[in-house]
Amino acid sequence: MLTGDRPTGRLHLGHLAGSLRSRVVLQDSHEVFVLVADVQGLTDHFERPDMLRRNVPEVMLDYLGAGLDPARVTFVQQSGVPELTELTVYLLNLVTVSKLRQNPTVKTEIAQKGFGDSVPAGFFIYPAAQVADITAFGAQVVPVGEDQLPMLELTREVVRRFNGLYGPAADGTDVLVEPQALLSASPRLPGLDGQAKMGKSLGTAAYLSDPPDELRRKVMGMFTDPAHLRAGDPGQVEGNPVFTYLDAFDPDATRVQALKDHYRAGGLGDVRVKQHLLDVLDAELTPIRERRAAYAQDLPAVMTLLREGTQRGRDVAAQTLAQVRAALF
Repeated sequence: MLTGDRPTGRLHLGHLAGSLRSRVVLQDSHEVFVLVADVQGLTDHFERPDMLRRNVPEVMLDYLGAGLDPARVTFVQQSGVPELTELTVYLLNLVTVSKLRQNPTVKTEIAQKGFGDSVPAGFFIYPAAQVADITAFGAQVVPVGEDQLPMLELTREVVRRFNGLYGPAADGTDVLVEPQALLSASPRLPGLDGQAKMGKSLGTAAYLSDPPDELRRKVMGMFTDPAHLRAGDPGQVEGNPVFTYLDAFDPDATRVQALKDHYRAGGLGDVRVKQHLLDVLDAELTPIRERRAAYAQDLPAVMTLLREGTQRGRDVAAQTLAQVRAALF
């Protein structure tokens, strides 16, 4: 299994609901590679490499705090595996400009960042680089949210095309492995303002490492139903991010449904619903904060984990690249 994140900031609740919890479960049954994608981070933060460097240890602390076990998970720093760059060059020949331009994630982010016609080429081709990341490690499973399905489908198309064009490896097996998506069971989390998805750059995120008082401030300031002016008024549940978060994090679905029914009927104030969400999130995040703080006491040891994992990851990627070279040349 392969997954990962760009070190553009601390990880937030969207990461937890989207794939972090899946990774923690899958580490019991899969060989797990987690990529700290600092090279991909440069595609739209090329003028701020210092920011990426600072955030690499922050992301590692979030991973460990969330429950990823270094005895069962290989953490890999993307910039330490140059084989990924070479593999990207080969696979780019199997990806059309039209396909990249149509990628909905790329289109959305180009619009959000205001690139216009000045989009960096590295940013434009990063879906192809993700194909290289996935195939280099022979990933059979990739946890994704619905918005990332086009990226995984691109990977599957490239794998099928490569294997079809260049034939099997010397042992008769396919050179590249075609991965399957593991969709998150949680809904996609909007930002705290109810708009788009939770995003670091948009300033609408609640972080795994937020202290209790900061989390309270953010939850109590969340967008709800603007027409729900008094507790006695009927409220709108659909599009109300507080209930979307409860769907994602409250383990008691019956309780959540009762709250929704009460809110729709009237008589349930926003403050009470937000307080319940805060209690749910505190229960989820308290052990994460505690583990994170414990690992933060020895940051050099955490970075040693990353260096050692990067070398293991590089060994795996080098084996894949050797097979790719043999098939091509």
